[in-house]
Amino acid sequence: MWKAWTDPDSAAQWWHPRGASTPREKVEIDARVGGRYTYTMVNDATGDKVITGGVYREVAPFERLVFTWGHPNGDPDDTPIITVTLEPVHEGTRMTFDLRGVDGSKGDGYFYDGWQEVLFSLGDYLGQSQIAR
Repeated sequence: MWKAWTDPDSAAQWWHPRGASTPREKVEIDARVGGRYTYTMVNDATGDKVITGGVYREVAPFERLVFTWGHPNGDPDDTPIITVTLEPVHEGTRMTFDLRGVDGSKGDGYFYDGWQEVLFSLGDYLGQSQIAR
């Protein structure tokens, strides 16, 4: 699970909603405090592109990532914050995903729904039959 979030080859496989792709050459990850990441999602049907990026605020290997999420050249102090917490459990790893700084709700077609689809893609990538929905 840690590698999926911090390795560019892995992230390119899932860091997009279903119906989109992330070309490997468009993923850069420097997973260290102060390090930056960028990735480009491409809508498979239309070819439309969305470039996203941010700055890592906390990096505790195999436990926790905290990073900004928004436009790659945006002000990192004025962008949403994502916290990913990983916890070993008997069945494998429990991941908690928290996005703060944007209003989203189920059915919004944007923040909530987009990230839900991305997390489903992560589950597909990891080969898990079920991610808590």
